[in-house]
Amino acid sequence: MSKRGERLQKKGVRGTRRAAADRATETARGGSGGDGGKPSSRLRLWVKRAFIWGGALALLGLVVLAVAVAMAAQSLPSYATLKANQPGQTIVVRARDGREIVELGPSFGEWLDYDDIPVNMTNAMIAVEDKRFHSHLGVDPVRLTGAMIEGVTGSRARLGGTSTITQQLARNLFLNNNRSLDRKAREAVLAMALEWKFSKQEILELYLNKVYFGGGAYGIDSASRKFFSHPATELSVGEAAIIAGLVKAPSHYSPTADADAAVERAQVVLRLMREQGYITADQAMVDVSAVQLKEKAGQNSVRYFTDWVLPQLDIILPETYEPIEVWTTLDIGMQRAATAAIEANTPKGAQGALVSLDRDGAILALVGGTDYVASNFNRATTAMRQPGSAWKLFVYLAALEAGYTPEDKVVDTPVTIDGWSPRNANGRNVGETDVRTAFAYSINTVAAQLGNEVGFGTVASMARRFGINSEVDTYPSMVLGSSEVRVIEMTQAFAGVAAKGVPVEPYGITKVTGASGDVLYRREAPNRPQQVPDYVVAGITDLLQAAVQTGTGRAAQIGRPVAGKTGTTSSNKDGWFIGFSSGITTGVWMGRDDAKAVPGLQGGRAPAQAFAAYMRYAVKDRPVEEFDVTLELPEWQLEPDEEALFGSPDDYYYIDEQGNLIEPGRRDPGSDPLGSDGERAGSAPPAASVDFLEQATGGALPQTPRPPRRAAAAASAASDQAGRRIERFPYRQ
Repeated sequence: MSKRGERLQKKGVRGTRRAAADRATETARGGSGGDGGKPSSRLRLWVKRAFIWGGALALLGLVVLAVAVAMAAQSLPSYATLKANQPGQTIVVRARDGREIVELGPSFGEWLDYDDIPVNMTNAMIAVEDKRFHSHLGVDPVRLTGAMIEGVTGSRARLGGTSTITQQLARNLFLNNNRSLDRKAREAVLAMALEWKFSKQEILELYLNKVYFGGGAYGIDSASRKFFSHPATELSVGEAAIIAGLVKAPSHYSPTADADAAVERAQVVLRLMREQGYITADQAMVDVSAVQLKEKAGQNSVRYFTDWVLPQLDIILPETYEPIEVWTTLDIGMQRAATAAIEANTPKGAQGALVSLDRDGAILALVGGTDYVASNFNRATTAMRQPGSAWKLFVYLAALEAGYTPEDKVVDTPVTIDGWSPRNANGRNVGETDVRTAFAYSINTVAAQLGNEVGFGTVASMARRFGINSEVDTYPSMVLGSSEVRVIEMTQAFAGVAAKGVPVEPYGITKVTGASGDVLYRREAPNRPQQVPDYVVAGITDLLQAAVQTGTGRAAQIGRPVAGKTGTTSSNKDGWFIGFSSGITTGVWMGRDDAKAVPGLQGGRAPAQAFAAYMRYAVKDRPVEEFDVTLELPEWQLEPDEEALFGSPDDYYYIDEQGNLIEPGRRDPGSDPLGSDGERAGSAPPAASVDFLEQATGGALPQTPRPPRRAAAAASAASDQAGRRIERFPYRQ
């Protein structure tokens, strides 16, 4: 071999060795070479496939979305058609006897072209509802992402919702307010279709002329005339901020419902306008509270009822825009009587509310305030107030269920529970009394002791059973009504007692018919189980009746049986009376909206007087119904039969006929007065002569032998025990 060949051979060997070493090093490092690199290769492959498939699916989704938006855009009506078609529908509300209560429909002002709409109004709406309106395509990706993050984290940092102005317009024009995923998807597609077909100015013009601002007002011109008595072309910055703030919640932020809430919301709008550069800092400092609101003539208080009942149509009806008739439970005469009772008895400067239910929960009358025009805030169904001693209904229900009876003895004495020391209204303690008296005179210390004994959680659970859905604390003071509730809830609970322990659910709509007469909805009575035994219902009805007959609720007497309870909170901030008679349950509340004290307000005065004034009319055509307060106690609650302690006569010392003492178990069978057949074997004479006894008792004695002395003692003890049982449980006589 030549030298050149040898050099090449050596070089090849070295290359082979170097390559082998490189492969070994790569393998040791976990590189891609050899078997050690297969997992990494597979991972990269799957990641690559995921990106490819994900991108393909995203592209396919965009194509499908684009097709859906294009098809929706082609099917949209023309701008002229949308402008001509006004939203809303005519609704005729009828009373329980079929008479028309009110006809509701949309109220529209003048249509304003985009150029005629005040710039401040446009800017205010964009600032508070959709600050990226001019840049998005109908759906705001930033808002959508924020909503998804909130759904995962539970945060509530954003001020606005997820819907853009265009989405809101799509919903108002074509959809309803159901919060379903399907509706939100259709809303998004329609919003993008609107952006596809119309310009931003056209969308704003449609929106500002059609959006709902509460009180039946659609569009900014109608809202301006309703709230400020002038057309929308004259809106100031402050007025524009008030109107823009209404869209989020028209009933809550309405200036006629809650002026303070409207001002607070308008200030938020002004701040957003300043932050987004629409107004200067000086303009943002406008005094919104100085805006002059329109004074309107009075309206019937029936609007409190319709305001509560009509929003339920969105839940019980399918999507429809045809004219409808809503048949309700409201009694026109009772509503007038309820309104008059509240207006005549509510203390000056205070507000009053009344809810009246039939025995099945049908609302017969509902008053949410003394003046619907001055304030349409519904205190009967919305306001949260402390019920005071009216809450003791649940304390005593739990105590009766635990074994107490109206006759049981309790002690009114100072008590401290976990550092809490309740006091009675008169500052005194009467000592020993009974359950009935303690309830009738609303003795706080007794209620506290009973609540502590049965358990505060048990009291809260009892309230839940009878329809209290508001949050209930389980602190000791809860027995005196420290947890806030609604008037309609408390009335519902008392109605459950009146219905023999079967809870009722307030309702106001019996059926809904369409323009053609077809029934679109008909209420079906639910089947609800009884919540407490009959003896508990009888016991609590006894207590409630005593509270009206002799206790704190005497002003609620109407000349027929009434059962009810008063309630007064600390410093006379709230006054309550809730009771029932002849199948009608009525709850009355009075107090100030700002929860300040009302001098002289007590549940047993103005609220009880309003109750009586209304109920005299409400029950006048109903038969008088006596309450069933017969206490049929269950076996476990009866006292033990102490007669059994005396046992058999064979277990005791016995004196035979000759006067001999016979020890237990050593009696002579032949001398037993009872024979083997169970009949008496002898006829011993009584200790006194028969003539004497007959003369003393005034009649002939039965010819039976004298019982053994221990047997006589047993019979006497049994008689005494029965007497004690009758004395303790008089209802079982």
